[in-house]
Amino acid sequence: EFESEKILSEIKNFISEIQIAGPGFLNFTFTSDAWQQIAEELFLEKDKFFKFDEDQKRLKYQIEFVSANPTGPLHLGHGRGAVIGDVLGNVLNFLGHDVEKEFYINDAGSQMKKLANSFKIRCLQELSDKIELPEDGYQGQYLVDLAKDYIKENSDLTLESLKEKEDSDFQDYAKEHMLKSQKKDLADYGVEFDNWFSEKTLHESGQVEKALQILQEKDLVYEKDGALWFRATKFGDDKDRVVKKSTGELTYIAADIAYHKNKFERGFDKLINILGQDHHGYVKRLKSTVGAMGLKSENLDVILYQLVSIKNAGQAVRMSKRAGKFTSLREIIDIVGKDVARYFYLNRKAEAHLDFDLSVALKKTEENPVFYIQYAYVRTRGILEKALEVVDLKDFTTKLMDDNLSKIEIEEVIKNLGQAEFEIIKKIISLQDILLLIANSYQTHLLSYYMFELANFFHAYYANNRIVDSEDIELSKARLFLLSLVRFSLGLGLDLLELSKPERM
Repeated sequence: EFESEKILSEIKNFISEIQIAGPGFLNFTFTSDAWQQIAEELFLEKDKFFKFDEDQKRLKYQIEFVSANPTGPLHLGHGRGAVIGDVLGNVLNFLGHDVEKEFYINDAGSQMKKLANSFKIRCLQELSDKIELPEDGYQGQYLVDLAKDYIKENSDLTLESLKEKEDSDFQDYAKEHMLKSQKKDLADYGVEFDNWFSEKTLHESGQVEKALQILQEKDLVYEKDGALWFRATKFGDDKDRVVKKSTGELTYIAADIAYHKNKFERGFDKLINILGQDHHGYVKRLKSTVGAMGLKSENLDVILYQLVSIKNAGQAVRMSKRAGKFTSLREIIDIVGKDVARYFYLNRKAEAHLDFDLSVALKKTEENPVFYIQYAYVRTRGILEKALEVVDLKDFTTKLMDDNLSKIEIEEVIKNLGQAEFEIIKKIISLQDILLLIANSYQTHLLSYYMFELANFFHAYYANNRIVDSEDIELSKARLFLLSLVRFSLGLGLDLLELSKPERM
């Protein structure tokens, strides 16, 4: 009975009201004491406040994303997969998981042969050869520009000596430069990978043939029409799949079987693949191959993202990669900048079509959500600097900015927090749930939504409450304390999104 009374007494200190909110739901209203304690914990714990408990299980994740063919520049669709993978990795890593971000280089197969042929023809054209590029070749201007560089670097080449060069020379040169270009675009976009994995190494090391051999031993492949087929229907796929053509050429499915076997052998608990919506039919196929290898297909998750349309002043920008008339990720970064590009690409859930509106992205007003969020962050700095000019607030503000308030000083200040401040604190702590939801559902767009909402809460609070008031020093201290919590939370969100934190705008 004594314990029950003690628990009841504790609850009364922190909960002022409990209401039934429909079947199975209760609404709890916190007391001022509860909100004050939460505010104190927020200030003292910072990052730790939003992380898992110490006993939470840590997992080893591998996130594979972008993974474009090294046959041309990254297009605007890659930008969406890139920021989803990058931010998901940031959140999981922040929460304490071990995360590796990987780019799978598709540097084997027919696409690379086509690249070699297209590039060789462009080089021959530079030396005035009349040869035409095939219709199915890579038509973009980028190979013309690369051919000019190649001819400059090899000024002693004649038309005849160029024709005699091996296709592999052209393939290696083009691949190296395309990959270098892709890495530069991704770095400028704020995306860095822990590992760049070459498909070619799977073939050269015999891992692909080894994987097929394992399937053969399990009677999961058979020959038909001179080709080797995987019994995919046995694992829920709608039809069996060719893993080796009658010509002896291995299909991309064969390489993917070996690749995912390789991933699991590296000791990851969870694999996450981020693919464009056009890979929808591939998900079941991929899971079936993982299961066939005796691996846990439930530990492989696939995020599919929808297409991206670029609009400018209401007009759609047409894209055609083959004709070389496509909007590249580089163009988007150059036009709107890294921050705006990242946020806009993440501003809708992955499975929804995304319209990237350049007319809004280029605005330096509150209509642009990135400007709106960053301006909230900048405004917190401006208010703190203004408080430094008030004699009775200078010492307190200096300590606040240096994160140097004592526990006694904090407890004195938070007594003056009111309902308006508690509403913002409630919004700040909801980031706990947002991050946990992202970790479980991979819905990274929730973070961009949250940041806009938090900025909106703060801008509204600022409009209705005087934060620095020399006539009421104690209330000013409480509001400046709240301001520091807002500033930290905005900064944390900007870091997870990898957007810049300007001090002036």
